[in-house]
Amino acid sequence: METLIEKGILVGVNLQKNSHFEYSMEELANLAEALNVEVVGTVTQNLERVTPSHYVGTGKIEEIKAFFDEVDANIVIFNDELSPSQIRNLERDLECKVIDRTMLILDIFGRRAKTREAQMQVELAQLQYMLPRLVGLHASLSRQGGGTGGGFKNRGAGETKLELDRRKIEDQIAKIKKDLEVVKDQRETQRKQRRKNAMPVVSIVGYTNAGKSTIMNQLLRKIGQEDNKQVFEKDMLFATLETSVRNIELPDNKSFLLTDTVGFVSKLPHHLVKAFRSTLEEAREADLLLHVVDVSNEEYRFMMDVTNDTLKAVGVEDIPTIYVYNKSDLAGVEYPLVSGDNIWISAKQPVGLDELLLMIRKQIFSDYVKCDMLIPYDQGGVVSYLNTNATIFNTSYEEKGTLLSVEVKESDFNKYEHFVVK
Repeated sequence: METLIEKGILVGVNLQKNSHFEYSMEELANLAEALNVEVVGTVTQNLERVTPSHYVGTGKIEEIKAFFDEVDANIVIFNDELSPSQIRNLERDLECKVIDRTMLILDIFGRRAKTREAQMQVELAQLQYMLPRLVGLHASLSRQGGGTGGGFKNRGAGETKLELDRRKIEDQIAKIKKDLEVVKDQRETQRKQRRKNAMPVVSIVGYTNAGKSTIMNQLLRKIGQEDNKQVFEKDMLFATLETSVRNIELPDNKSFLLTDTVGFVSKLPHHLVKAFRSTLEEAREADLLLHVVDVSNEEYRFMMDVTNDTLKAVGVEDIPTIYVYNKSDLAGVEYPLVSGDNIWISAKQPVGLDELLLMIRKQIFSDYVKCDMLIPYDQGGVVSYLNTNATIFNTSYEEKGTLLSVEVKESDFNKYEHFVVK
């Protein structure tokens, strides 16, 4: 049976001549395509403020309707989150299915979520979005019965159904929130464990499709980690929704954890910002952020602002950051190039990864101490510990014990300071 292809018209209101309007419409088209909707046309309008009843000016409705019939569309997608009454009015006047940007993003997240936690977070966001919009969704329900004195029996069947649905949704929301708390506690336990092991954490953040997963995979490849550790990468919006955590072991016995986070997008529904707070908490605990930017996109500065604002909204602040300008080859920019905390690379090429690792290393291993230690022969355990957990530059066997020229973590230095020879 052939599936019905959705053919959609995009509708956007450019408020007060917003300079990023064109780009947000382009992004809306990409979001629609990610859900296999064929975009067959676009209608835009310049307004000082949105029309409370219909989002667009009421005169625009006729134009959308005529266009809708002409291109044989079956869905209209609006570029902002619509209020319950706007959806209701638009569906009534356009006589077709209306969805907004938020629904689109929620739907994509719903299809991409793989882990139990991501699925719960998306479901929570979808339910919170639906709750105030139930009336619109039930416009077709019977409204018989009515105001002949109070009493439950006079309520229309539709009203009763709405009450039940609302209660069901509220119960479901409460249940998911409780389940998410459990997952959050497990995550917190894992994080505490990592902190105890004093493992530095580097978190990759950035706009969707900037190349975060590609960078993670190339770094894993670079250090020769087996392919089964690779994370999913694809040139599309929101290819990755899960937080992946990988252990990166460097040749000199230093290691750190690299975590990948969900991509950002402009006008990310606030339900989702809240829902993904715990996913982004990985970033909040990081010692270093890698902010990946698709420098080949002319709107890249705007994307950086969106990412920074969203991070701030979930409490990720004051963490040292390296700005990784990826896809430099497509931007025609010189690469690899390092300037302060900025680096221009092309992860697909893969060019600039050595330089990036060097920058990461400088940032997170700045508290390492170089010294010489003389360890008595009866303390063989210390020597083997340091061989595993430190960088040994030189080993010689003296009369009183093993003399090591080492670089160690500050915590290990404090622990074995009594072996240090001045």
